[in-house]
Amino acid sequence: MQKGFRWLTTLVVAIVVIFLLVARWGAHLYIDWLWFQSLGYSNIFKTILLSEIGLRVLVGLAAFLFIFVNLMFTRKSVIQSISTRQFNKTDDDIITIYQSPLNKYLTPRSLTLTYLAISTALAIFISSAVTGDWVIIQKYLHSTAFGIADPIFNNDIGKYIFSLPFYQFLYKLLTWFIILSAFTLAMVYFLSETGRNGWGKIFNSMSARLHLSFLAALFFLVRAWGYQLEQYMLLYSSNGVTFGPGYTDIHARLLAYKALFFIALLIAVIIIVNVFMRRFKLILYSIGGLFLASIILGGIYPSAVQSLIVKPNELNKESPYIANSIEYTRMAYNLDQVNIKKFPAGQVLSSSDIENNRETVKNIRLWDWRPLRETYQQLQEIRPYYELENIDIDRYTINDEYRQVMLAARELDQEQLPDTAKTWINQRLKYTHGYGITMNPVNKMTSEGLPELFIKNIPPTSTIDNKVTRPEIYFGELADNYVIVNTKAQEFDYPVGTENAYTTYEGNSGVKINGFLRKVIFALAFADYKMLLASDLQNSSQILYYRNIQDRVPKLAPFLNYDSDPYIVLDNSGALHWMWDAYTTSDMYPYSEPFKGGNNYIRNAVKVVVNAYTGQVDFYVADAEDPIIQTYAKIFPGVFKPLNEMPDDLKKHIRYPIDLFSVQAEKYAVYHMTNTEVLYNQEDKWNLPNEKLYNEEVVLEPYYNVIKLPGSEKTEYVLIMPFTPNNKTNMIGWMAARSDEPHYGELIVYEFPKQELVYGPMQIEARIDQDTVISQQLTLWNQRGSSVIRGNLLVIPVEDSLLYVEPLYLQSEQSKMPELRRVIVAHSDKIVMEPTLDLALNRIFGSEVNDTSPDNQTQPPPTSEAPTTTLKDLIDTANNLYNEAQSKLQNGDWAGYGEAINKLEETLNNMSAQAE
Repeated sequence: MQKGFRWLTTLVVAIVVIFLLVARWGAHLYIDWLWFQSLGYSNIFKTILLSEIGLRVLVGLAAFLFIFVNLMFTRKSVIQSISTRQFNKTDDDIITIYQSPLNKYLTPRSLTLTYLAISTALAIFISSAVTGDWVIIQKYLHSTAFGIADPIFNNDIGKYIFSLPFYQFLYKLLTWFIILSAFTLAMVYFLSETGRNGWGKIFNSMSARLHLSFLAALFFLVRAWGYQLEQYMLLYSSNGVTFGPGYTDIHARLLAYKALFFIALLIAVIIIVNVFMRRFKLILYSIGGLFLASIILGGIYPSAVQSLIVKPNELNKESPYIANSIEYTRMAYNLDQVNIKKFPAGQVLSSSDIENNRETVKNIRLWDWRPLRETYQQLQEIRPYYELENIDIDRYTINDEYRQVMLAARELDQEQLPDTAKTWINQRLKYTHGYGITMNPVNKMTSEGLPELFIKNIPPTSTIDNKVTRPEIYFGELADNYVIVNTKAQEFDYPVGTENAYTTYEGNSGVKINGFLRKVIFALAFADYKMLLASDLQNSSQILYYRNIQDRVPKLAPFLNYDSDPYIVLDNSGALHWMWDAYTTSDMYPYSEPFKGGNNYIRNAVKVVVNAYTGQVDFYVADAEDPIIQTYAKIFPGVFKPLNEMPDDLKKHIRYPIDLFSVQAEKYAVYHMTNTEVLYNQEDKWNLPNEKLYNEEVVLEPYYNVIKLPGSEKTEYVLIMPFTPNNKTNMIGWMAARSDEPHYGELIVYEFPKQELVYGPMQIEARIDQDTVISQQLTLWNQRGSSVIRGNLLVIPVEDSLLYVEPLYLQSEQSKMPELRRVIVAHSDKIVMEPTLDLALNRIFGSEVNDTSPDNQTQPPPTSEAPTTTLKDLIDTANNLYNEAQSKLQNGDWAGYGEAINKLEETLNNMSAQAE
């Protein structure tokens, strides 16, 4: 009785657990449907869901039928085995009855049910293995031609991007069907024969031999197809000098696959014929022959060709294939569209050149995002629960000027709330959103070395024409939980002194609760029973979930790849948006060398815009010529909008993405060599340069700048990467990606004269370290309870020459707030360090080069004669004059040294007078 009760209890518990798991899965599915529907993308949900379910059902059904039918062919043999008894006489003349182990447990009816159970279990296993493969099927069904043929088989590239993965999918599926069926059948025959013919006598049964022979023939038919597919996979060979098939692949391995294709077909025929001839050793000989042929044709023969034919004359034999790799790699990364120009680089600039390029100089970025983030966090987070985590770089038209700025969204981090405030009501109903942004120009600082802020504080105040009118940030990069808005409880908006301001959400893109049943479903999906008990919820209340944009956008479009840096944008109406670059990629572009991650084709096909207040997501096609995005547009009609439908004020903030540019720069460093012999010898390989950052040597990252490109009439937003020759540190050229219309997406490479020395970033870093005045000052600062932080070294093209600019920050041991204190500028053979960029330019070019814009008035004065208002200003000026005197002394300029000393004396007198 007690055992029965325990068994019943266990059964009930198991049923309840299974019910809850299924119910929660169903609840998640339902709230996902509501979420997609609220954003207007229900067709994505339906397409993905139906494709996923349809594929799994189809594969599962096919697997079930294949395995079950094969098992049913064993039924007669197994039933005979169950009813068979074998009598043996022992030495004592006692008769013993031996019977199959299956006899005790199976009847014909139960055998059929067992086969059904085995087939169902294996079908579920196989169908679960194809989870996520729906996209392969859909891309095959909606494929788009590239209009480019591969050089070996002369097939359109689209066949390899869309069709070949589908054929590989089918091949692997059929192989799994056969292998699992054969294994299952072998086990059945093994068990059925055990006891009648001894242990392991599987092939003593003629029915077992015939049945397994049939599967073997089917396997080799499928394997023959596999050899044919492997011929195409040679297009992705990594055995040659460059990526893609080389001489040995085409003249040896391709021949091997063709031969193995016919050998596998022949073996399948032999096996089928042998079903009637019943000479089973012939099958073993045939399989052994295939194995031997694979070794000889697939291993020994290619090695011999490589060693005896290719190696002695490698360049001559591999040249056509190297040319293919160059051509197709350049096409895969859009490098065939690069515009190459010459850049003299050795020209010496004058002060008039600087004045003529004042817009470029005014937009030189002195603030590195790393120290700026720490400074932002100290100055503008306002409350512990706000985070200014990610610093973005963009450009705006500010007071009729085209300016580069840095900005960050002030997001809410509920983890920073005091422990006593981490109540359910606070985390779900009250603390629901971040608030506003902080913005500063890239080249301005106050007299204290802090960023001069265009937009700051809570509520946001602005010193420029751009205002923030909708500062609430419900969707961002830090949000990771759901919140409920439009409840009876007011939402915390922002602090006002010792009080708080409150607000109510005005958007409509959340999912409404509507009633108790939906509330139960949400409580089950989120595993949050408190939702059922909360009295503040109403039917009109909205639940906002998937609020982190790095979850939200990939949830909608999981088939795209995304850039590592979404960035915040303030539009003309004062609303905030997130812009995010999305890529279409593939690892199946013939002859194209892969980049990190394994893909060998990439396009920045989509620009994603997410409203920070409503969470609405829009996908805009940035590269309408990309066949992959054309295919996705066929699969999901109405999802992707033309780029010209993006609002104009947002379109002005489109930028060329760094991740794509980094990949292209890395590939161009090798594949700018279009001559096969030059690439074979790696004669002109380039590298991405290094720099010193935070006093450590790191790879230089691409950087945005507002500059006037050589030959251009206006400044524009450009992404830049310098190049250095292989194993050297001088510069050999630089790449620019244009971000402004009408030239968006254009790539330009400026090549330097190879017979002239152009300093590379690490050479400038070395000159900084070797300059006695600068290095002495850096050492002195590092010994006074503070540390010197070296910011990005920027190489700025001006006219036909280069400026090198590196900011220096001081951070005391007691402070987490770095201050911008010096700017190092190098040009030609001169290198100087000054409190401001203008002072540094004045010293190099020997005349006043001043930024007279109104927002520059808080900078340290350019000369000692300028009026000083604080003792700190006088100290900065004195320090500057001392450095100038030391530099003049070092250069043997005694007249300049005497003049600087006289000015220093005057400044010291002013300091003394002010101190009194």
